[in-house]
Amino acid sequence: MIHTSRRGLLAAFAVTAASLPLGALATAPARADALPTPVDPLPAPAGLTSARSSVTLPPLDASYFSQVTLTTPLTATVLPGTPARTEITSGGRRVALLTRGARTVLVPGPRRTFAENKRPFVDDFGRTLPDTSLPAADRSYWGTSPGGGSWSTLGPADTDYSVLPGTGVIALTTDYASRHATLRDDRIADVDVRATARFDKVPTGQACSYALSFGYQDTHNNYRARLSFLTSGAVELRVEKEVADTVTQLATAATLATGVPAGTDFTVRVRREGTRIRVKAWRTSTAEPSGWAVDVTDSAFGAGRVGLRALANQGCTNLPVRLQVSRFEVDAANWDTPPTVTHGDWVRVLPEPFDGTWTADLERTVRGWAGSTAPDVLAYAAMFLGGAPAVTAGDGPARGKQVLGESGYGYLDPQGYRYEGADFHEYMNVGWTFPDGTYTGPSSKQAGNLDCSGYTRMVYGYHLGVPLAAGADTSGTRIPRKSRDIVDYAPGVVVDRTTGTTPPAAALLQPGDLVLFNADSSDDHATVTVDHVGIYLGPDADGKRRFLSSRKTADGPTMSDLGGASLLDGTGTYATSLHTVRRI
Repeated sequence: MIHTSRRGLLAAFAVTAASLPLGALATAPARADALPTPVDPLPAPAGLTSARSSVTLPPLDASYFSQVTLTTPLTATVLPGTPARTEITSGGRRVALLTRGARTVLVPGPRRTFAENKRPFVDDFGRTLPDTSLPAADRSYWGTSPGGGSWSTLGPADTDYSVLPGTGVIALTTDYASRHATLRDDRIADVDVRATARFDKVPTGQACSYALSFGYQDTHNNYRARLSFLTSGAVELRVEKEVADTVTQLATAATLATGVPAGTDFTVRVRREGTRIRVKAWRTSTAEPSGWAVDVTDSAFGAGRVGLRALANQGCTNLPVRLQVSRFEVDAANWDTPPTVTHGDWVRVLPEPFDGTWTADLERTVRGWAGSTAPDVLAYAAMFLGGAPAVTAGDGPARGKQVLGESGYGYLDPQGYRYEGADFHEYMNVGWTFPDGTYTGPSSKQAGNLDCSGYTRMVYGYHLGVPLAAGADTSGTRIPRKSRDIVDYAPGVVVDRTTGTTPPAAALLQPGDLVLFNADSSDDHATVTVDHVGIYLGPDADGKRRFLSSRKTADGPTMSDLGGASLLDGTGTYATSLHTVRRI
């Protein structure tokens, strides 16, 4: 059922979306030969800003609307293939594509560009790792970052890394080898990143150091802003690049403090924009300096990882020394090539499934959609990406609660793994009574979160009115709670399905379709074949088919490739595990 709050929200969103970073509607004429330059109604300041996802359209003008005037009557043609589809044309131009048994309708509209960029995040190490209950081969030593992607911890022994609540630990021992902890996100270009850490001892014999790594390619090639903790108690700042194991100083070393006791926190911050690198560092208990200690340019490395490096110099005599990291924070970051999808397909939803008969009522509905920029399936789906602004309901069961805006995946267990189970109403932190009378209460722990099926249900169910089931449901009239049931029993029709181990070709795939995967190789339920669901978005800038889904590794809805490519083409996890395409 569609609540009054959502009807009012839809109308308000249609009017005000041009002022929103996500769902921004500054739209375009349909003629490919006369597209004006796209305009962002809220342009960001030049340079690096907070990560931002967007839906943008070039500006609307009268020429677009003159082309959406529909002739009378419209022409309906049944197309070959399965499922059965009916194409509606006006003057030889498609104005709608309906599928028998489905409620979603593909209609042409202004071309839109969907884009996603990296989210800011803070890792305060609120977990305990490694999890010694797991076999040694399965243990994670720093776990997953709240910003998406897991930590990679390198050399020489896994046991040199651990996490206690509030602290990531790197132990330096008499092997005198560098330790590298980096985030598995290789595409970070411009970045504003900082880390706070301390050593548990003042070193003797020789210094120990920790560095904030950026533009990291591998252990032999990277930039770093390094703090050296000397045997005298002094702390020095060095900014370096390492190319094929050769280290070059990018600035003269600077002494930050003297007589520093063990256990003193220091923060180092790096801001890189293009080839410009700025660095500052300070005792954490004091105010951050207003100016940058180092401001240089260098072009040795482009996009790369960010992370930490720790080292005890040869000759340090009071080892082991432990680096204790209390905070790792990315305030802003841009991927070098954010994923983008551009097309003119809009996905509308009928009040009932199309039965194959073109009627006067359907014609009135299609005519009403012509030229409309009211939010559709894809607009709602994008409004949960990173950077999406919060929108609250004005009335109805969710009055005063957030119903749109950036979403996470789930809250963390003691080891830092994300719990599955955040449904649409839990995102809003409200209880919900389903059509069969089942009541499910709110969950304050899951407020602001959506798992993969919860995300699908939020878009198609709460916002677009497709009935929802409380749990498993075989009626075919309500969207079940879990992907394993959605695959067979969600309202609508199957577009394509694997017949074995080969993913389906999905030749009739269209935006808005549900894509369902058998992606979890660790699933020990022999009868379960599907464990993940997403919403197909369209071909990206490289022509690859890209989808939206909420994932643990990306911490929420995403169209990006962080922690696994959101693509149906290639050799990635989702490309090879696509099981079924279903049209609501």
